[in-house]
Amino acid sequence: MDDPSLARRLLAEFLGTGLLLVAVIGVSAMAAGLSPADAGLRLLENSTTVGLALAAIIYMFGPVSRAHFNPVVSAADWFLGRRTGTGLTTGELAGYLGAQVAGSLAGTVLGNLMFDLPAVTVSATARTGSHLLISEVVATAGLLVLIAALNRTGRGSAGPGAVGAYVAAACWFTASTCFANPAVTLGRVFTGTEAGIAPASVPGFLLAQTAGLVVACVLIPVLYPQAAGAPVKHRPARRVGASLSSDS
Repeated sequence: MDDPSLARRLLAEFLGTGLLLVAVIGVSAMAAGLSPADAGLRLLENSTTVGLALAAIIYMFGPVSRAHFNPVVSAADWFLGRRTGTGLTTGELAGYLGAQVAGSLAGTVLGNLMFDLPAVTVSATARTGSHLLISEVVATAGLLVLIAALNRTGRGSAGPGAVGAYVAAACWFTASTCFANPAVTLGRVFTGTEAGIAPASVPGFLLAQTAGLVVACVLIPVLYPQAAGAPVKHRPARRVGASLSSDS
């Protein structure tokens, strides 16, 4: 496959993040209708669907943009590869972040409309408490370390399944149900489904996700100091799945 242009990569990030939000909003609306009295079953329906959808979306767009779909993944890629030029450039990072946030908002609107809900509803679901913020730090750091472990040990092809499985599992073992994505967090403000998050809860989640990013950027160079094979300039077609570049 040829090396995709930045415009193609940004389109892939927009579409991929949008589809992820369609899955999050859509399954939340469907589960509410199918299992209104069983919170555990709704969580099972949500986690399984989102994990499978994320794996499929990574397969779909990974060859184009490396399937970040998440500002903390893009920020880690930029930070860890800044000295050797193996990650996103500053300009590419800005583009990726913009595409991801725009895709998240568009996906939320589409997901709402697909279930005959208002296109935009500001969520009233408060998500507060230190336990939720700790969960977001753990979920975010774990996701980033997983991606780095796969790609820095030559197992990037396992990324879609592994990342999907991690997110599905983290929906259960974190009190926050694993947002672990600033773009997704912002998008979920604008839905009245159970997936929503109230605007007042967003700053805490974003700070916790940023803290998870910092933790991961400290751990990754220690655990995986060198990527498998010779370092290469960032090219999205090299591996399927998000890459966290070598800083060695």
